[in-house]
Amino acid sequence: MQIKKNDIIELEITEMTGQGSGIGKYDGMAIFVPMTAIGDKISARILKVKKNYAFAKIESIIVSSESRIVPDCECYSKCGGCVFRHISYEEELKIKQQRVFDALTRIGKIDGFHMNDIIGCEEPNGYRNKSQIPIGRDKDNKVVMGFYGNHSHRIVGNGECSLHPKEFDDIVGIFKKWIDTYKIDTYDEISHRGLLRHLYLRHAKKSGQIMVCPVINGNNLPHSKELVKMLTYYSDNVHSVILNINKEKTNVVLGKKCVTIYGSDFITDELCGLKFNISPLSFYQINRNQTERLYSIAAEYAQLNGEEFLIDLYCGTGTIGLSMAKKARKVLGIEIIPQAIENAKENAHINGITNAEFICSDAAKAAEELSKNKTSPDVVVVDPPRKGCDSVVIESICKMSPKRVVYVSCDPETLARDLAVFEERGFKVGEVTPVDMFPRTQHVETVVSMTM
Repeated sequence: MQIKKNDIIELEITEMTGQGSGIGKYDGMAIFVPMTAIGDKISARILKVKKNYAFAKIESIIVSSESRIVPDCECYSKCGGCVFRHISYEEELKIKQQRVFDALTRIGKIDGFHMNDIIGCEEPNGYRNKSQIPIGRDKDNKVVMGFYGNHSHRIVGNGECSLHPKEFDDIVGIFKKWIDTYKIDTYDEISHRGLLRHLYLRHAKKSGQIMVCPVINGNNLPHSKELVKMLTYYSDNVHSVILNINKEKTNVVLGKKCVTIYGSDFITDELCGLKFNISPLSFYQINRNQTERLYSIAAEYAQLNGEEFLIDLYCGTGTIGLSMAKKARKVLGIEIIPQAIENAKENAHINGITNAEFICSDAAKAAEELSKNKTSPDVVVVDPPRKGCDSVVIESICKMSPKRVVYVSCDPETLARDLAVFEERGFKVGEVTPVDMFPRTQHVETVVSMTM
């Protein structure tokens, strides 16, 4: 019988998607159900029916999976931040490892590689060193700060978030008190009126320094002195308070202009034994401890002995290349964002690294130009955005014929697509290591070694 919307059916969950939904089969049709776990037997209500699959929600749990746990966040079912907080962390790691393996073998048709166990996070809570917290009003005109609900711009207010440090929760509380006390206007994205848009927070885990960055739809922040006083009274770790000006009609959180109203223009953290100055607009990996483990695997795959010329494509603020510079003859980093390149040069300077050069350019154009000039790197490291490598980048890398390519990926599906192209051009995938940079979310990083 053909199922339809609002039908109630019984399902056994036998698989999980990488995005956190369980899959059960009903008359041969795949039914996707969020908040489920492999081994669950449930009563499910059909929400939407497509030709070969359908979406549903839990009506009741008949038999619970052994991996199911009680979520430790009251906002979990409403907030769009986490997808695996209802299952054990061990089960989450299995799902993420399987996602990477399935992508490489099914999408990329890659075989013969060695798959290492996923590197789990020793601290699956409190690891985020950056949070962008929207500010608004509820139907009763009370201030609400939290995170957007899943697939919406509805702000879900939450007292605590397990993903970021406790200090962030405390600062949110201070910020709400300040807004209420001084009647500060909040932004409405529909009318494009109001002042306060977001509270943007950064934390340097090693030094403990905290940056507080109100994002405003204007040039000035009333009662900013009182805000600074409240924040610095709370903690000596509040190292800087910086206004970010964003007057655009956009969903992009940060504007391009920053004005420091207290302390320094940046906070300083340590990563892989190096110091990094982090400004509001600087890219910096969100999970510092796992980043060190990720970079150590990338360095292992690069196999540097001090004689190699290494090209770091999509280099951002230079963290990967700089972490390998002491073991290379020369490092050349390429990134399209001018501010990131300036940060990379500054990071090289403050760490006394003289064998690293950074160029502001589109990765595809730079790689093509290097190929035309018959530049011959020994190792190429790529760490592209979620969409993966531009096809011109892959072609140009192959023409440069490096001995090794190290691919750092934040998306298994685009990784698989790109690895297939590399293998068509003569490279061979060797080792693959997934790294869980973002516990309790759907995201997983992967490091891959390739040789000619």
